Amino acid sequence: MTEAELTTEERILRVMKSVLTSVAKDTATEPGLKHPLSEPTINDIRACLMMITAREQELAKQFNRDTRARPHFVDEPKSEVVVSLDVAAMKRGPNKKD
Repeated sequence: MTEAELTTEERILRVMKSVLTSVAKDTATEPGLKHPLSEPTINDIRACLMMITAREQELAKQFNRDTRARPHFVDEPKSEVVVSLDVAAMKRGPNKKD
Protein backbone atom coordinates (compact mmCIF):
# COMPACT_ATOMS: atom_id res chain seq x y z
CA MET A 1 0.00 0.00 0.00
CA THR A 2 1.37 3.37 -0.98
CA GLU A 3 1.57 6.33 1.35
CA ALA A 4 -1.03 8.22 -0.73
CA GLU A 5 -3.63 5.46 -0.16
CA LEU A 6 -3.41 5.83 3.63
CA THR A 7 -5.57 8.14 5.73
CA THR A 8 -3.95 10.89 7.77
CA GLU A 9 -4.48 8.84 10.92
CA GLU A 10 -2.79 5.80 9.36
CA ARG A 11 0.20 7.89 8.32
CA ILE A 12 0.48 9.34 11.84
CA LEU A 13 0.32 5.85 13.37
CA ARG A 14 2.98 4.58 10.97
CA VAL A 15 5.37 7.44 11.87
CA MET A 16 4.71 7.04 15.60
CA LYS A 17 5.45 3.31 15.40
CA SER A 18 8.63 4.02 13.46
CA VAL A 19 9.82 6.60 16.01
CA LEU A 20 9.11 4.34 18.99
CA THR A 21 10.87 1.35 17.44
CA SER A 22 13.83 3.57 16.52
CA VAL A 23 14.09 4.75 20.13
CA ALA A 24 14.04 1.13 21.28
CA LYS A 25 16.76 0.17 18.79
CA ASP A 26 18.93 3.21 19.51
CA THR A 27 18.84 2.66 23.27
CA ALA A 28 19.35 -1.11 23.18
CA THR A 29 22.22 -2.24 25.40
CA GLU A 30 24.40 -5.31 25.60
CA PRO A 31 23.18 -8.05 27.96
CA GLY A 32 24.19 -7.32 31.55
CA LEU A 33 24.42 -3.53 31.12
CA LYS A 34 21.94 -1.09 32.67
CA HIS A 35 19.39 0.16 30.15
CA PRO A 36 19.32 3.97 29.79
CA LEU A 37 15.50 4.02 29.87
CA SER A 38 13.61 3.31 33.08
CA GLU A 39 11.42 0.21 33.34
CA PRO A 40 8.20 2.30 33.42
CA THR A 41 9.30 4.12 30.23
CA ILE A 42 10.02 0.81 28.48
CA ASN A 43 6.59 -0.48 29.53
CA ASP A 44 4.96 2.74 28.27
CA ILE A 45 6.66 2.30 24.88
CA ARG A 46 5.38 -1.30 24.72
CA ALA A 47 1.86 -0.14 25.62
CA CYS A 48 1.97 2.57 22.93
CA LEU A 49 3.13 0.09 20.30
CA MET A 50 0.32 -2.33 21.26
CA MET A 51 -2.29 0.45 21.03
CA ILE A 52 -0.92 1.61 17.66
CA THR A 53 -1.07 -1.94 16.32
CA ALA A 54 -4.62 -2.41 17.60
CA ARG A 55 -5.76 0.84 15.97
CA GLU A 56 -4.03 -0.07 12.69
CA GLN A 57 -5.93 -3.36 12.68
CA GLU A 58 -9.22 -1.57 13.39
CA LEU A 59 -8.63 0.84 10.51
CA ALA A 60 -7.64 -1.98 8.17
CA LYS A 61 -10.85 -3.82 9.04
CA GLN A 62 -12.90 -0.62 8.62
CA PHE A 63 -11.48 -0.04 5.12
CA ASN A 64 -11.56 -3.76 4.15
CA ARG A 65 -7.78 -4.00 3.81
CA ASP A 66 -5.89 -7.27 4.00
CA THR A 67 -4.00 -7.49 7.30
CA ARG A 68 -2.24 -10.73 6.38
CA ALA A 69 0.08 -9.15 3.83
CA ARG A 70 3.72 -9.73 4.67
CA PRO A 71 6.94 -8.70 2.92
CA HIS A 72 8.67 -11.31 0.79
CA PHE A 73 12.25 -11.71 -0.39
CA VAL A 74 12.82 -11.46 -4.12
CA ASP A 75 14.45 -14.90 -4.21
CA GLU A 76 11.83 -16.51 -1.95
CA PRO A 77 10.28 -19.59 -3.56
CA LYS A 78 6.69 -19.07 -4.63
CA SER A 79 4.04 -21.31 -3.12
CA GLU A 80 1.98 -21.37 -6.29
CA VAL A 81 2.65 -22.39 -9.85
CA VAL A 82 1.01 -20.71 -12.84
CA VAL A 83 0.31 -23.03 -15.75
CA SER A 84 -0.87 -21.59 -19.05
CA LEU A 85 -3.43 -23.67 -20.88
CA ASP A 86 -4.11 -23.81 -24.60
CA VAL A 87 -7.91 -23.81 -24.48
CA ALA A 88 -8.24 -24.16 -28.26
CA ALA A 89 -6.15 -27.35 -28.23
CA MET A 90 -8.21 -28.71 -25.37
CA LYS A 91 -11.44 -28.14 -27.33
CA ARG A 92 -10.02 -29.97 -30.38
CA GLY A 93 -9.29 -33.02 -28.29
CA PRO A 94 -6.23 -35.22 -27.85
CA ASN A 95 -3.91 -36.01 -30.77
CA LYS A 96 -5.67 -33.68 -33.21
CA LYS A 97 -3.68 -31.05 -35.08
CA ASP A 98 -4.76 -27.67 -36.49
